[in-house]
Amino acid sequence: MKLNLQSLGEISADKSILTPRFDIQAVRAATAKEPQWLHIGAGNIFRGFIAGIAQTLLNAGELTRGIIAADSFDGEIIDKIYKPFDNLTLNVSLCSDGTTKSEVTASVCEALKADPTCEADIARLKEIARSPSLEMISFTITEKGYAVTDSKGELLPAVKSDIASRPGNFKHAMSFVAWMMYERYLAGKLPVALVSMDNCSHNGEKLRSAVMTIAAAWEKAGLAQIGFTEYLSDETKVSFPWSMIDKITPRPSEKVMQMLMDKGFEGMEPIVTSKNTYIAPFVNAEEPQYLVIEDKFPNHRPALEKAGVYMTDRETVNKTERMKVTTCLNPLHTALAVYGCLLGYTLICDEMKDPQLVKLVNKLGYDEGLKVVTDPGIISPKAFIDEVVSKRLPNPFMPDTPQRIATDTSQKVGIRFGETIRSYAKIGKTDKLVAVPLAIAGWLRYLLGIDDGGNRFEISSDPLKDELCGMLSGIRIGEPSSYCGQLRPILSNSRIFGSDLVSLGMDKLIEEMFISEIEGTGAVRNTLKKYLDGNK
Repeated sequence: MKLNLQSLGEISADKSILTPRFDIQAVRAATAKEPQWLHIGAGNIFRGFIAGIAQTLLNAGELTRGIIAADSFDGEIIDKIYKPFDNLTLNVSLCSDGTTKSEVTASVCEALKADPTCEADIARLKEIARSPSLEMISFTITEKGYAVTDSKGELLPAVKSDIASRPGNFKHAMSFVAWMMYERYLAGKLPVALVSMDNCSHNGEKLRSAVMTIAAAWEKAGLAQIGFTEYLSDETKVSFPWSMIDKITPRPSEKVMQMLMDKGFEGMEPIVTSKNTYIAPFVNAEEPQYLVIEDKFPNHRPALEKAGVYMTDRETVNKTERMKVTTCLNPLHTALAVYGCLLGYTLICDEMKDPQLVKLVNKLGYDEGLKVVTDPGIISPKAFIDEVVSKRLPNPFMPDTPQRIATDTSQKVGIRFGETIRSYAKIGKTDKLVAVPLAIAGWLRYLLGIDDGGNRFEISSDPLKDELCGMLSGIRIGEPSSYCGQLRPILSNSRIFGSDLVSLGMDKLIEEMFISEIEGTGAVRNTLKKYLDGNK
């Protein structure tokens, strides 16, 4: 049994697998004629969550057109995961009670490569950009996808190249978006909402700022018409709604693959692309999911609220996102990620059986985070963190790894820890923080690439990996005297942490913790005990 359109009848005979209840061919024809929703970033969170929202609406008759997916980072996933499977995805929800729920998702009607060398795909994307029917362009490209500058505030080489080139000859994802919007401008200043659905604070502002940076440079250089930036700045024409998203979508699990093969599916093997994307014909994810979006759409929108999406105002989005990203989930995830790698764990759920790591999570979330949390009103922070700590993180059926979560940590710490630091700084109580400095010290210790047993491990990909590791060179495990202030230029970098931690006086405690963690084999474990058990 294969995952394709031809086999849907056979698949639907298995009553444990839900299949689409709408006319797929009719929806695809309507989408081709009048595109409504384009999504950039065709990876697992899109396939496992966003595409499911569209499927729910299609099944209910609330939507008559599907999503067009495009990827600007990794075209291999279009060639190897979308096209061979007729753009279908087999979504598997991993419930905390050990049961699974499976559904074939068919809401993706086209899959395109946002690559200037793929002429046919670019021509289609241009056509979509110029379509009056287009209501929304949504994004899941990870936080680093919006970064157009480095840690020093200088434009990235790819962005410099794009700014010097005509629109359409792009290397960076944001230049691609700016080109799409320029085509929409030229087609009559058509309205549209650009909706970042990435897991980062103020995501809509990050997207707006990046696109405006490139658009302004083009306009200044005479590569775009005067008036382009004015169009982008007019919220009656172009909006950049903020959002909060939450659903853990790990790398494909071998156990899930085997379960699907036992049901009779062929070709379920995961692949790793040349760009290090872990992906499969199926997506395994946890069951809980949250999406909160600022309701600002200048050209209409699908009835997203009928698929469980919270549609609200920016203030409520910001409060909900702050609750999750700065307090109730993401800081806990990052702390578990770096310490999990250091202590030899390969599953988050196993870390939640470790007494020291549970203490770290509880102190970080309940003791330090909830004291400064923002209550959004639509979701209770206490109930949210209770679900995270008691159900989501310990879920033994969620194959999520600290190695995956440790990816791009330099792009995350400023929000995941920096916001709490700023809240404490406002009331002059940064000296009361223990778990936050411990998490930061753990990340810096992680960047040495040697675990607590003295074994080398591969540091997860990160845009600042080479820069930061270079700054820590010379520090040797087992030789605390090899530390001579190497952390300070990092700790004082407000682009990384959102604040200068040296000027806030937090550097001494972080240095103390870090030096303790490099004393030798077992020093990381001993440091956790020392600071979390109150024995320092």
